[in-house]
Amino acid sequence: MPITPTPPPAPERERSPEDPAMLRAFLLGIAEGLTASDETTDRIQAEVVAVADAYGLDDVEVVVLPTIAIVQTGRAEAAKVSLRSVRASFRFDQIAAMAKLVRSAKAAEIGPEDGIRRLNEIGAMPPSRHWFMRTLGHALLVSGLGLLLAPSWQGVLVGFGLGAVVGVAKLTRSQTLSLILPVAAAFVCALIVFLLAPIVAIGDPLRLLIAPLATFLPGAMLTTGVRELAAGQMVAGSSRLGAGVVQLALLAFGILAAGTVVGIGQDEYVPREVQETLPWWIAGIGLVVYGFGVYLHYASPGRSYGWVLLALVVAYAAQQLGTLLLGAPVSGFVGALAATPLVLWIEDLRRGAVPSQLTFTPAFWILVPGAASLIGVTEGAVEESAGIDDLSTAFVAVMSIALGVFIGSALYRFLRRSAAGIADFHVDLPRVLGAAEGSVLSRIADATPAVTHPHDPEPDRRRDPEE
Repeated sequence: MPITPTPPPAPERERSPEDPAMLRAFLLGIAEGLTASDETTDRIQAEVVAVADAYGLDDVEVVVLPTIAIVQTGRAEAAKVSLRSVRASFRFDQIAAMAKLVRSAKAAEIGPEDGIRRLNEIGAMPPSRHWFMRTLGHALLVSGLGLLLAPSWQGVLVGFGLGAVVGVAKLTRSQTLSLILPVAAAFVCALIVFLLAPIVAIGDPLRLLIAPLATFLPGAMLTTGVRELAAGQMVAGSSRLGAGVVQLALLAFGILAAGTVVGIGQDEYVPREVQETLPWWIAGIGLVVYGFGVYLHYASPGRSYGWVLLALVVAYAAQQLGTLLLGAPVSGFVGALAATPLVLWIEDLRRGAVPSQLTFTPAFWILVPGAASLIGVTEGAVEESAGIDDLSTAFVAVMSIALGVFIGSALYRFLRRSAAGIADFHVDLPRVLGAAEGSVLSRIADATPAVTHPHDPEPDRRRDPEE
């Protein structure tokens, strides 16, 4: 009985050449997701190009701005361009999921169609924390930061209450309300603090105000803008700096409006000397509480808390060391220089890797480059010369942190390449020196042709080394 031959298996369909539109949409989605993750524009471009290379697509051009992403595939008449406006802002759990997807895409482990589905799932992810836990997290975040900025039990209690109020307000999903939220939060917090200042010993009112408004401060935005300008991303860097200045102006306007309602004098806007009313080791508790608040409020993945706490400790300790050695204005340079290689190393771990945004963003708030800016803008509205001095100090702080990030990144890349070069070091031995028993000289002798004499009936027999 004849046997019907089994047909050969169908060849696997190549994704890149046959479905360029799907791949282009996938690349654009990755650019949009990384932009929503608050990644720098140059890093986004590099990641998208790396994904395109993994799928065999060479002709790719990527343009990324803080609110728009453009991807072009092909050349000349065959070129296709796709663009998308970016308005979303991811939580930490979404950023972690996005980083995992990008790693899979860079290894071509997921098809473009499945990748687009995964992008939509990430965008629609519900918060992994209940609203009450996220509100509690913001209150703890503010309390921990208050222990670092204005260390007093009265200030901690006031900060906890203000943090809870702002935490509830930040849960709103309305984009219209989110635009006025910084002004409203600054007004309400300043109103409460100015009214309590004559009654409760809360210390410096302006320093205490920084804690509940910390998540609105554009410190990371200003520093990222400076980094992008230095990297040649003029449009992105300038737009971030402009947005940061506007954000500071809105916060200062809310504080001044509250001061006008309460009727405080000009001297209340001048920063006071910090009076240490708590032991020095309270700062450690403040870091732990602050890190746990970030973990709850931003719905961070479970494995990230330990790494976030480590980055906070390193950044804060290095900043304190920089204050002793170089002074307060440039202490952020030492903090950023120490924290940057650490967070990049955590991001590159094979197991348990955490995206750098999850560890670096809280460290930025510890360094607080926007804090001095907020004080300077507020004070400058009532006393011009003092405001200029504080703004210049804030500018030096931002530049020093950006420089620390640059040098720290370069140092980490140098060390990583050096370590990879040592690991890949290998010299191939010649064939005659291949792996075999005996000494090298004996192997060379074995590979040498036998020498014969014309009068000898047979060639010389080499002596056996065992004889």
